[in-house]
Amino acid sequence: MQGNLNEIDIRSILQLIALGQRTGQLLVEAGFHKQDNLSQDETLRHRHSKNSRKKSWFVFFLNGQIIYCQAGESNLSRIDDYLRHYRIDTGLEQKQHTSLATQNVPEYGYLWTLLERSIISPKIAHSIIHRLVQETLFDLLSLHQGSFTFRQGAALAPQLTSLEIAPLVARITQQVQEWKRLYPQIQSPEQLPVLADTTELRSSLPEATVNKLQHWADGKTSLRQLSRYLNRDLLTVAKAIYPYVLQGWLQLVDSATTNSKTFIPELGGEENHRPRIVCIDDTTTICEAVESILKLHGYEAITLTQPLEALGLLFQLRPDLILCDIAMPELDGYEICNMLRHSTAFRLVPIIMLTGKDGFIDRVRARMVGATDYLTKPFDDSELLMLVEKYVNYKSFMGTPKK
Repeated sequence: MQGNLNEIDIRSILQLIALGQRTGQLLVEAGFHKQDNLSQDETLRHRHSKNSRKKSWFVFFLNGQIIYCQAGESNLSRIDDYLRHYRIDTGLEQKQHTSLATQNVPEYGYLWTLLERSIISPKIAHSIIHRLVQETLFDLLSLHQGSFTFRQGAALAPQLTSLEIAPLVARITQQVQEWKRLYPQIQSPEQLPVLADTTELRSSLPEATVNKLQHWADGKTSLRQLSRYLNRDLLTVAKAIYPYVLQGWLQLVDSATTNSKTFIPELGGEENHRPRIVCIDDTTTICEAVESILKLHGYEAITLTQPLEALGLLFQLRPDLILCDIAMPELDGYEICNMLRHSTAFRLVPIIMLTGKDGFIDRVRARMVGATDYLTKPFDDSELLMLVEKYVNYKSFMGTPKK
């Protein structure tokens, strides 16, 4: 069994394996298939997620139950992070670590080595496996682009535990939904918390709380690592720091974003004095039409078809106006607009909602979440340009009178 995640989602794949009581392993690889003639939004997203394209995960099954999950490029650090919580020093030499890392399933071999040497108890090993399974499923159930391959075969041995798929998937799906509500303040498990305003923190919070924040928010520890060190699920950790992020006391540094900045158009220079318009719409034809119309009339147009990824990119692109479709999967336009309006960076940026509906209730709801205006699809060139020009002063960008 194999295919692409735009044809069948991870949840359905796991359900099929559970119903069929299959034994074997599932390989999931994130990212896009290599294509020629990519549109601008696809190129941006490809470059923005160049590291994530290399990500892969293995899920091991026994009679339709999960017995282990492992990241494709494991270096045993995940388990070491959990061992830190239990204050366990493995006592293994670097040579032994290197030897373990060459095994087919290095993490699993590492756990069994620790068990056989009585460095950890079966209870701790079971807890670590459970956490790693939850962590991996959180990533997989958040994934919408990629490919999968399931191969039946002998089960991973020996088995320490097995976990039923249905309750795990139900619980983690709920966590993924709640995680989305933390956007755009919290965007990725790999973001690094950093203290931004210790003076305000000390005047507003107990000293013990500030000390804890200082200890963990060192700019070197990701949210995911923090969840392992504390032996808490990722959502719990994210919710705990969310109020401090909202207040501006904590900032989240995204190392992947930092690495990709050279691929994102920067403001400045003769070429980039044009107004920058970002269109978020999951319909490729709409994106192509908007891009074509706006570029023809001198605007810098960037189109994005994945709403969740678009939220992260908006903070780098700093658009002068946003066009946003209402009806989209994962996040609809109302949710995106509402999230952006809660960010200081986008409180005053014009947001125009695009929709195929022309109802009074839709217009009212759009206004309630902070939309600036509304454009009904299908629209022609003049309708789009008239609305864009209404909210973007082209002359101020060019520095010369508009011809």
